[in-house]
Amino acid sequence: MTTTPVAMHMSDGIINAPTSLIFGLVAFAGLAFCVWRARTDLDEKTVPMAGLVAAFIFAVQMINFPILPGVSGHLLGGALAAILVGPYTGALCIAIVLVVQSLLFADGGVTALGANITNMALISTFVGYLVAVLGYRLIVRDSSSVRRLGVVGFLAALCGTVAASTGFVIEYAIGGAATESLGTVAAYMWGTHALIGIGEGVITAITVMAVARNRPDLVYLLRTQRAQATQSASNGAFA
Repeated sequence: MTTTPVAMHMSDGIINAPTSLIFGLVAFAGLAFCVWRARTDLDEKTVPMAGLVAAFIFAVQMINFPILPGVSGHLLGGALAAILVGPYTGALCIAIVLVVQSLLFADGGVTALGANITNMALISTFVGYLVAVLGYRLIVRDSSSVRRLGVVGFLAALCGTVAASTGFVIEYAIGGAATESLGTVAAYMWGTHALIGIGEGVITAITVMAVARNRPDLVYLLRTQRAQATQSASNGAFA
């Protein structure tokens, strides 16, 4: 993601072996939980949509956009996947993309795969979805405004990106193996990924609005939040 040795999509040697092992186990446990929970989300609409989301994120991650001189970023996709197919299926989509990139394209180190999955597939996705749900309830509410949904998507992607960079900082604090100091890494990661999050937010907002305009029934966030609102209204009516 950047031209320096310290980047979100970390390569081998950024963190030491014990730390890589710890977060490999974290990633495995997190993905196992997602597989278990995703069974209730997968239906005739979600399964093909998940395939499309994974393919789209894989393609878009190959495109870097400039942030600062010598610094570029690409879509992480966690918030986008969560909004479209749910946090559990979304995390699995991102994890599949990361595994393919690491094993077939040498994009991200194999020993760092667990840490990359923890940051980009788990932290980014779940933080992004939490922000999306809160944003939907505060901003969208009962409105059918696609623009408001775009604002929610933007905020979710921005927060998810910064949260993922925080995961990197924590991992580096535990077992950083590069020469940069923790303070330098933290300032660099938070600063650049706040900017990268803006680009992530714009891409997420545009994509979510495009799908919501044409097939709102395919947007997981809309389906679940409207279903919960309907259920709450029904419970209130019979209370």
